[in-house]
Amino acid sequence: MEMETLASVLYHTTPKTEPYDVKNVAPMVSSYNQCIRPILDALENLRRLNITKEGIQLPTIVVVGDQSSGKSSVLESLAGISLPRGQGICTRVPLVMRLQNHSLPKPELALEYNGKHVPTDEAHVSEAICAATDELAGSGKGISNTPLTLIVKKNGVPDLTMIDLPGITRVPVQGQPLDIYDQVVNTIMEYIKPEESIILNVLSAAVDFSTCESIRMSQSVDKTGERTLAVVTKVDMFPDGLCEKVNADDVNIGLGYVCVRNRIGDESYEEAREEEAKLFKTHKLLSNIDKSIVGIPVLAEKLVQLQAASISKILPEIVKKINDKLDSQLSKLESFPRKLTSSVEVMSAFMDVIGLARESLCKILLKGEFDKYPDDKQMHCTARLVEMLDQYSNDLRQGSESSAEEKFLMEEIKVLEETKRIGLPNFVPRTVFLTRLHSKVESISCIPIKFIDKVWDYLEDVGVTILKHHSEHYHQLQTSLRLAWQKLIAKMRENSMKYMQEVVEMEKLTDYTCNPEYTIEYNKLIASQNYLVERVQARSSQTGFSSSLIAINGFGNVEFSHLTLYTTLLTQAFDLKVRLTAYWKIVLQRLIDNTALHLQFSIFNLLNKHIGYEVLKDMVSEGGRERLFEETPSVAVKRDNLNRISIIFCLNISNSSV
Repeated sequence: MEMETLASVLYHTTPKTEPYDVKNVAPMVSSYNQCIRPILDALENLRRLNITKEGIQLPTIVVVGDQSSGKSSVLESLAGISLPRGQGICTRVPLVMRLQNHSLPKPELALEYNGKHVPTDEAHVSEAICAATDELAGSGKGISNTPLTLIVKKNGVPDLTMIDLPGITRVPVQGQPLDIYDQVVNTIMEYIKPEESIILNVLSAAVDFSTCESIRMSQSVDKTGERTLAVVTKVDMFPDGLCEKVNADDVNIGLGYVCVRNRIGDESYEEAREEEAKLFKTHKLLSNIDKSIVGIPVLAEKLVQLQAASISKILPEIVKKINDKLDSQLSKLESFPRKLTSSVEVMSAFMDVIGLARESLCKILLKGEFDKYPDDKQMHCTARLVEMLDQYSNDLRQGSESSAEEKFLMEEIKVLEETKRIGLPNFVPRTVFLTRLHSKVESISCIPIKFIDKVWDYLEDVGVTILKHHSEHYHQLQTSLRLAWQKLIAKMRENSMKYMQEVVEMEKLTDYTCNPEYTIEYNKLIASQNYLVERVQARSSQTGFSSSLIAINGFGNVEFSHLTLYTTLLTQAFDLKVRLTAYWKIVLQRLIDNTALHLQFSIFNLLNKHIGYEVLKDMVSEGGRERLFEETPSVAVKRDNLNRISIIFCLNISNSSV
């Protein structure tokens, strides 16, 4: 509402750009008072609201100058009051000076900063500014970017709002930070960079204008000089060549120059103005300067006119920007959820969040739709789950491969030797096969468990992201939902672990399949048996080829010279190897398929059954209620309602579909 009021004031108080009537109005008093003052007040209110942080710049007269250039003296002359003086930087914070022509005979002065309003008077204003500066920037000699506002209501002053900035100094004195120059420059650039700012550049007549640091800075942001006005001080001390310097304008000051004489010693401000007028009228050098660019009254008139013209130019755009921002903020406010003040409202919000979260999770986990997260690949869940399964499949196959150092058929031969018994020769007992099978399953048993753990970690992160998004405006609800979701995932993870452990144990204990691929693979591999036996026998009798490598279908090139010591077990060992190899392909595929089907089924149940019931059950538990509400009598009375709502909601969840 405050922004609406300010926008209205700004819109209905646009100044009229009428000519300044010097004859009818005292030179130090603006003829725009009645129309400009409400606008300046409104602009100051906007400045207090930090509207510049919203990207809306305000028309501002910014006073800059090198250290000891006479900035403070110029401002004193305009305001008719004394400002802090001393060695080094006197202005250590941005000083917003609001000058207001006041009809009452007694001036009214006040400081505003950090939410404080501190009245003062002409006799004590300098000390009050120093005290406020110490509070804002510390008692040392450092600077701060926190503004201090000085309100001066006094008869005869121009209606102006100006911002006085710290003077530019390159060499830090004792008590100043080593980067004082950079701090000052950054502060000045922040205020003069916006195109809405009018730069009042204070120059000493004693220096070459082209070497002034303040000129260099203003030129960097205002190359044409169209918003820079120069004030030349100390003209009575250094009059030589001044007329030529301001007429030549070698530094491109687009708004021109004004030469002034500031108050000296104990002069009153009225006496100073009389002496100033006399100086520019009678001095043999200074009298040559055009009278339209000399004197504090002329400076006041120029500033008022520049201020009015700037506001007239920029005001419509400011009003538009404020209205646009206001509409945007109102739209955001309307999109905010309602405030939760009761258990019923909490549960209603909870049901909304769970419903939206479940819908989002179904899209990305079951349907493969990720239009809400086009650039976040982590949320393309079906693709990521398939990638994990592919890696899981590779890990299983690589984990079950024989070591390169392991000699061909030696594992089978060792088992055959250790299971020898009285019986028919060339007959392989089933226990031999199961022993080898158990060993191979045991070697990869940790891989399914690690994979399950990895998948549920991923699903936990995805769920937290989704729940956080849909409950972002409810902090307490967000925290409770996250904890409840993590508990649910922990439960699902535990169930999956148990399932996979059972699957692995079943594969250790049984050797069954009705898959015809087993027989096909067995027949293909066993066909190489006779070839292997012949080569081993040839090697044993030192006839035929002397090479110790042989290519076996399904096993590649294998070293076989060691097999000459086990010719009696060779056919049994190879047969065992072939049976185990053919069956192992079935085992691995069964593990992969079972894992994939189990996860798909678990995710389906998670979204259709558990997410509503389990999460809500946690929310209405003792701990869940404590997280949602402070423990007060009024909340305790509402607990029964929570339980009733939870029962109804759980029934609705269990009867709903994805």
